[in-house]
Parts: sequence; C-alpha cells; structure tokens
Amino acid sequence: MAADAGAPRAPIGVFDSGVGGLTVLRALREALPAQDFIYLGDTARLPYGTKSPETVVRYSLQCADALIARGVSALVIACNTASASALPALTLRHPSLPVIGVIEPGAQAAVQTSSSQHIAVIGTEGTIQGGAYQNAIHARSAGARVSARACSLFVALAEEGWTQGPVVEAVARRYLEPLFQQRDAPDTLVLGCTHFPVLIPALRAVLPAGVRIVDSAATTARAVVERLGLGARVPGQGGAREGANAAAPGEGAARQRTGAGWPREGGRVVWLATDGAERFARVGGTFLGAPLEADAVEIVDL
Repeated sequence: MAADAGAPRAPIGVFDSGVGGLTVLRALREALPAQDFIYLGDTARLPYGTKSPETVVRYSLQCADALIARGVSALVIACNTASASALPALTLRHPSLPVIGVIEPGAQAAVQTSSSQHIAVIGTEGTIQGGAYQNAIHARSAGARVSARACSLFVALAEEGWTQGPVVEAVARRYLEPLFQQRDAPDTLVLGCTHFPVLIPALRAVLPAGVRIVDSAATTARAVVERLGLGARVPGQGGAREGANAAAPGEGAARQRTGAGWPREGGRVVWLATDGAERFARVGGTFLGAPLEADAVEIVDL
C-alpha cells in the first residue's frame, strides 16, 4: 500500500454549503492521512440546492477566494449543487489551480459500475433539475438511461442525525420505490448529494438486492488522488473503519482546539464556517464520523 509521502505541503481546500461535504473530507483523509486540509462550510447561506445557479456561482467564487487566500494547493468542491453550477466559473477564474468537483467522478464511476446502463440518481432539487448528472453520464455512455429524483428530505434527516431506523426507511421507501419498481429497474444508484452517504444503511434496507451504490464522496477522493498524482490508500465505499480515528489518551481535545482535525495522527484540518460554530460541530460529527468541538471552528465572513 503506497504512502502519501509526496503530498503537497500546502493544504487542499474543500468547501460545501454546510456540513454534507464532510463526507468528502472524511474520504480524503482516509486516502491522504498526511495531507493538510482547510474545510469551509458556508453555513450562513445554506442550502445551495434551492438557490438559483447564478447565486450558487457567486457564493462558490467567494468560498474559493477565501480558501485561496489561505494558500491552498488545490480546490475540492464538496457539494453537488456547486459542482453543477460553478465548476466552469471556478476553473476559468483560477486556471492554474486544480479544481475538482464531485459530479464528474460520480458519473464516471456509475457508468463503469452499471451492467445495464440504467442508472438512478438522487440528489437535491437543484442538482436534479439542473441535469448535471444526466449530462455527465450521457457524455460517457450515450445509450445510458438515467432515472433521477430529488430527495430533499434526506438532507434534513441526515442533519438531524437520523441515519437509520423505521422513520428514515419509510422516507427512503417513498422516494426510491418509484425508481426501482420499474419493469426495467436501474442496477446502480448514484448518491448525488454529499449528505447522502450517511444514509446508506437505510437505503440498503429498502433497495432491491444487487443494486450497487455509487458514493460521490469516495469517488471524489479517488479523483483527487489521481488528479494531483499523489500516492495514497484510496477508500472504498462505505464509512470509516472501526478505530480509524482513534487518538492517544489526552490528545483529542488539544488537537481539536488547535484546528488539527479529529483526533488522529497525520495532517491538520483547519475548520471554517460562516455561521453557527456549535451547530457546525454538533451536526458535522455525524458526517465526519467522529466528534468535532465548536472551539475548533473559526467563523469567517465572506
């Protein structure tokens, strides 16, 4: 297994409208444990999924400017809505900076995973109505059939920490049954929102046997490793391994207070949010897979 000794010294910037992008950061940290990161959650203006494309572009450019001012070596758009609306604008404004979104890696993985080329995509209203996944999948497989559905309640459930159980499964069944009760049902499901990976246990409980799930967090981590040419251990689908985030006794609080990320050895994480440090830390722990302390979160004004 290759180590990521060649990781750049400058941190990689990661941004999202809120805490959902922490699933991407979690996968990146598993792939590049020695790498430093700066994570920005634009919590004052979430959700992006209900905003106009023009507004999302403006917000995304502001997030990118804040991260670039801190000297990041690459930019990861850990938000499907922002990836769909703002990736071209970000690439145009910063042509020398590697900018990686979550949609292209997810679409590529879906086409490679699906045997039937009938692919289901779920996401926020903005992502689904904008057709970004549909277009990206068809660009890679002209004959692919894409069944897409907005699943807005999944975001609220995930942020409440309701990731499995009867209530979550009932909502999942309501959303997914129309997609998977078709005569020629999809064989692959793309999680087109970075909130959704934490709901995988509930999704599995209601999906037909054999349906493959493409996790955009994991596929984005792979894309970052490949784009930056970094040797790494690339995470598979699913959550963190048991014990992967363990720290030596007494280390956790000190590392969190210095912005070093959750308690584990390796690179630092600087936490930024635009509002609500306490909520960011409380809700973010669900997506990060480990506790996050509010005093580690710096509030910034964009």
